[in-house]
Amino acid sequence: MKEFLKGLSHGVPIALGYLSVSFGFGIVAVGLGISVLDAVLISVSNLTSAGQAAGVEIIAAAGGLVEMLLTQLVINIRYALMGFSLSQRLDDSFTTPKRLLLSFGITDEVFAVASAQRVLSARYMAGLITLPIIGWSLGTLLGATAGSLLPEDIASAMGIVLYGMFLAIIVPPARKEKSVLAVVLIAAACSVIFKYLFTFVSGGFAIILSAIIAAVIGAALFPVKEEDEQ
Repeated sequence: MKEFLKGLSHGVPIALGYLSVSFGFGIVAVGLGISVLDAVLISVSNLTSAGQAAGVEIIAAAGGLVEMLLTQLVINIRYALMGFSLSQRLDDSFTTPKRLLLSFGITDEVFAVASAQRVLSARYMAGLITLPIIGWSLGTLLGATAGSLLPEDIASAMGIVLYGMFLAIIVPPARKEKSVLAVVLIAAACSVIFKYLFTFVSGGFAIILSAIIAAVIGAALFPVKEEDEQ
């Protein structure tokens, strides 16, 4: 119980942040024609901000399953890498079923907090992910409900919260590293090109292609030196 409560306390600030950000997702989802119940179910079963934002766009555009699959794979594959990293810190209390269950709650913020611990117990991880999951789901419920009740202009303005979070993620590293800034600008340029020139490409595949093109160009122009990797 002590380990669980410790994880619970560490998850409070994450939950508060998720509450406000998922509020924006709820508004965006309802604005795209998704019901309040479906929006909440998406958050309860996914827990991925960028993946959900892209996913509801594909759903609203009646995209195919292959498009959805590839989009989610490109956006969320980083969580698998985070899971590999955290697996090196797990204690003996982690059985295979617990690994499968608790890995659901791994997000960028949860990974950052968990990485600060020398050893991770199953009880600590359970406490750490509990409030963020509740915060994300509750925020979606509140945002979706508000989006269905508020005037369209106000709802659209409040929906910018979700995209503000994405900007908050990329701006700090882009200011420090020219390579990151270049890749961000390339991805943005590709997105604009697909939006206004290659309109026959669906939104989901536009995200996939923009990410791949930006990553390939970034790797070619700014290769990581061997000593940096070490």
